[in-house]
Amino acid sequence: MEIDPVVQQRLTDANQTHLLGYWSELDDEQRITLLNDIIEVDFDRVKDAYDAIKTELVTELNGEVNTHNDSKDKKPVVIDDIMEPIPDHMAGSINEASNEQIKDYRQQGLKAISEGSVCVLLLAGGQGTRLGVDYPKGMFNIGLPSKKSLYQIQAERILRLEKIANEQLDTKNASITWFIMTSEHTQGETEKYFRSHNYFGLKRENIVLFEQHTLPALNFHGKILLEEKYKLAKAADGNGGLYRALKTRAVLDEMNKRHIKYIHVYGVDNILVRLADPVFIGFCLQKNADCAAKVVKKTVPTEAVGVICKVGDRFQVVEYSEILEQTAHRKKSEHSDELAFNAGNICNHFFTLDFLRDVCQKHETELRYHVAKKKIPSIDANGVYVNQPQQINGIKLEKFVFDVFPFSKTFAVWEVRREDEFSPLKNGSGSKDTAATCRQDLMLQHIRWLKEAGADLPSDVNQQIESTENTCEISPLVSYGGENLEFVKGKTFDLPISFELTDEVTEFISDFPTKLCSTNGVKPVAMHTNAISY
Repeated sequence: MEIDPVVQQRLTDANQTHLLGYWSELDDEQRITLLNDIIEVDFDRVKDAYDAIKTELVTELNGEVNTHNDSKDKKPVVIDDIMEPIPDHMAGSINEASNEQIKDYRQQGLKAISEGSVCVLLLAGGQGTRLGVDYPKGMFNIGLPSKKSLYQIQAERILRLEKIANEQLDTKNASITWFIMTSEHTQGETEKYFRSHNYFGLKRENIVLFEQHTLPALNFHGKILLEEKYKLAKAADGNGGLYRALKTRAVLDEMNKRHIKYIHVYGVDNILVRLADPVFIGFCLQKNADCAAKVVKKTVPTEAVGVICKVGDRFQVVEYSEILEQTAHRKKSEHSDELAFNAGNICNHFFTLDFLRDVCQKHETELRYHVAKKKIPSIDANGVYVNQPQQINGIKLEKFVFDVFPFSKTFAVWEVRREDEFSPLKNGSGSKDTAATCRQDLMLQHIRWLKEAGADLPSDVNQQIESTENTCEISPLVSYGGENLEFVKGKTFDLPISFELTDEVTEFISDFPTKLCSTNGVKPVAMHTNAISY
């Protein structure tokens, strides 16, 4: 098999001819695989990406300080000197808004949902490698009694929210399309998983999967690494690859066709995420925001989380590693204990379709690449495959979803309670952001809902959840955010507690059990009331 002269010329122009270094050792099938990989590469994009980070990369490798300033006569620009807190008029908080305001936000959000104007967009390109599994993270089961995965919990929240919008706006038109951005590693398994579970009750046409792009992994000199002698080493282009994919996969056109105006974007790993949260949507509409972010207060000044702030006349996320400790501890004012930079980013964003269209058409190529230095399994200089390199041997380039904030003309920030809306699943073991902490946070939230609804629970119920195997789980089909639990008022419950909607029971049952199920270790007996199974 001969090499196409056009391919050879492209490689020569891109200074990547080493990719054909093992051509004579390959069989025809391997040669076809290699050529297909090469044909798919946008070498101009790779070169531009590397050139944009080359100075930063060389500076870091040499252990020098990068001032981001070409003139030695000028004082180096330090982010701490130019960053400012989000102005009060652009921010809102669930803790400070009145009940009337929250009710108004919620009603506006539900109205938009009832009109079919709102969709959700899930960033689900990651596998569960850090969790010790080799399948998409969305398929992970955190150990709830129901054994529901992250995908199922989110699907059921969509179903419940559609029902709420239809009931409160007296319509049948509420429809929330679920766009899911996958990667080459998760697309096939995700599609198969949803199909095998009958899309968890959602309409098939309302689940739209699309694949983000990949970029080749590079060595420190900008050369593309080979994963095998016939295969390029590639990686997904980060969650900020969303904007390229929205354009090239015709997702924006699909949104427009469905008359969608507002998009809620979120990450797959937050067990407490409120998809298409009507309060957040309503807040953004009232602020006339084209781009907005949900945030939580930092637990400590130096928490490893990016903060949203104002830099010059634009808004952006500044990573915790980019600022000095004294900046992290800075207070809002001399007489305040509130941190100046306290808006912790949780990958939970609102965009208008017009804003996304503008970003994708005019600014996508302006988004800078971030460098991730990695130990990348690849073919070394001696032609030997190294599965576990001893040292960092290359870089992966990625964009971040929040890198579009600076292009917003009407930015807004909505602060929520961490215990209600943010508990990420990041680690397979340890004491933070694990399946165990997610499970506990979700169950403690459900305990709070029951207490607020007037249920009589053991005085040490929180301690029981935290220290024993006792459980409390309320299906998202029963309650999206604590509503629809009036039937527990004045009733006494012991752990374990489980509420699940069933198809079998449709009539109201007044004989409510005093205990949901046995706590003596025997298998619980299913009981029903008001179409809810216990």
